[in-house]
Amino acid sequence: MSFVFTVRFFLFLLTTSFPLTTGISLYEKVQLLESNYADIKEVLECKVLNLETKVTALEAKIAALEEKSEQQESLLTTLQNEQENTTPMVPDSVEIDHQIAKNNPIFRTCYEINEANPLLDSGMYWIDPDGKGIGDDAITVYCNMTSGSTLIFHDTEPKTDVGHCAGRGCYSRKINYGASSRQIAALIALSEECQQSITYDCISAPLQFNGVDFSWWDDKNGEPQYFWSGNNKSMHTCQCGIDRNCVESHITCNCDSIFQKSLTDSGIITDKNILPIMRLNFGRTMENSSSGLYTLGPLECGGKLETKQLPSSCEDLWRIGHVFSGFYSVKGEKFVETVHCDFSRRPDQQKFQTWIGYSDVKSLPTYFFVQKNASFNRTKTPIPFEIEQLNTGKAMDLSSGKFTAPRMGTYFFTFTGVVNFPTTPATSRVALSIGLYSNGKRIALGYVEKGNNVVQFSPVTLQSTLMLHSGDQIWLQITAMSPGVYLFDSNYYYTHFTGWLLEEEIFSR
Repeated sequence: MSFVFTVRFFLFLLTTSFPLTTGISLYEKVQLLESNYADIKEVLECKVLNLETKVTALEAKIAALEEKSEQQESLLTTLQNEQENTTPMVPDSVEIDHQIAKNNPIFRTCYEINEANPLLDSGMYWIDPDGKGIGDDAITVYCNMTSGSTLIFHDTEPKTDVGHCAGRGCYSRKINYGASSRQIAALIALSEECQQSITYDCISAPLQFNGVDFSWWDDKNGEPQYFWSGNNKSMHTCQCGIDRNCVESHITCNCDSIFQKSLTDSGIITDKNILPIMRLNFGRTMENSSSGLYTLGPLECGGKLETKQLPSSCEDLWRIGHVFSGFYSVKGEKFVETVHCDFSRRPDQQKFQTWIGYSDVKSLPTYFFVQKNASFNRTKTPIPFEIEQLNTGKAMDLSSGKFTAPRMGTYFFTFTGVVNFPTTPATSRVALSIGLYSNGKRIALGYVEKGNNVVQFSPVTLQSTLMLHSGDQIWLQITAMSPGVYLFDSNYYYTHFTGWLLEEEIFSR
C-alpha cells in the first residue's frame, strides 16, 4: 500500500468519524482513531486465522480423498491383474521378498516348501498348486513356516462397517482373493485342512432375529451358510453357541442378544469342502444405535493330504505330483485298471479322469502238478511226491509234500489217489480217509470204504478253493486207515496232486 494512499485514508477517517462540531481536539481524535484501528486489526487477524484453519482442514480432506482414490485405483489394478498375478493381494503390514519368492516356483504349497527347507523364514513365496507348467500361472502367497500353512489374502482384510440398513442381507460384499478359483481349489485339495476366521462386532445388530436369518455368508458354490464357526452346516451357530457360553443361554450367537451393548461373535470355519467364503451378507442394522463391523481372515490351508496306498485315481496321481496328461495304471477294486488323466482340468471337472479298462498285470505265475510212483501207508504225515510234471514258481516242495503260497490270493487244489483194500471177511468194513491241511488245520476230507471180502482198488478224491496269504502252507495226509489198507501207486502214477493260483490279490487291504 502506498504512502499517499495511507495518508488520504487516515484523513478520511479523521473527517468522517469525528465531525468538527464535536469539540474534540485533533490529538484526541488521533488517539481514538488509533484505539479503533487496534480493535479492527485484532478482529481481522482473528478472521484470517479462522480462514487459515479452514483452509488447512480442507487441504487435509483433499489429501485424504486423494489417498483414498489412489487406494481404489491400486485395488482396481490389483483385481485387473489378478490372473497375471503381477500384484499380490496382501495386507500393508506384510512385506514381500520378491527374490525369495521367485526362487521357489516349483512347489505347490507352503507345506512342501517347508518340507524341502525347514530353515526358511515366514514370508511371501511363489507356489503353483495346480501343477507347474499347466493350468493357471503361479500365485504369491504368505507362508507361515512355523506351521507350514499357506495363506491367501483378499481385498477385505481390514475391519469393515456394514452401515445402516433394515432388510435381510441388505449389506452385501463380494470377496476377491489374490488367486484364481482353480489355484484355490487345487490348494484345498492338496491340503489336509483349511480354515477361515470371521469376527463380527455388533450393537443391536442380530445375525438372526425371531428365527429369521438376516446375515449369512456364501460358500465357494454360492450356497448360503448360516453357521459362523466350526463345520456344522445344519444349524445357525457361533463359537459361543458351540462352547455354550453366549451372553444369553437360549441363543447361539452373542449378537442375537436383546442387550443393547457392544458384543462380539468370532469363529473359525473349518469345512474345507465349502471354503473359501465368497460373499458376506449382513442386515437389520437400521437403528441409529445399531452398528456392525466384520473382520474376515485369509484362507489358510495346512498339512498334506497323503496317498498312503497305491494311487487309485487320477486325483491321487495329481496329488502325488503328476502333471503330464496321459494313460496311467491305477488300483481298481479287484484289478489294476487303466485310466486317462487330463491334468489340464481340475479334479472336480468332467473328463479329468476317463476309465479305459483293465490291465493284465501279473507277477510270476504259480501252478504245479506232481505225482507218486510208490505206495504210501503212514498216517498223520504229509504225503511226499516223487514226480514233478509242472512246478512253475517252485512253490511245491515234493520231498516234504508241502505247498507254500508265494503271494496272497485265491488258489485251487485237487487230489486223486487209488486205495488198495485187502481181502476181508464179508461182514467187516475197512476204510481210508485223506485230509487237506492248511497250516496244520484240516479244511477238506476225502473218504472211501469197502464192505465185501474181495481185493478192491477204489479211488479217493478231494478238491478245494482257498484264500491264502503269503507264506501259508498246504499239504495232504492220511488221517485214518484200517489195517492192511494203503495208498497204492506204481509206475502208472495213480496218485497226483495239482494246484494253481486262480486270482492274485494284488493289493493287501
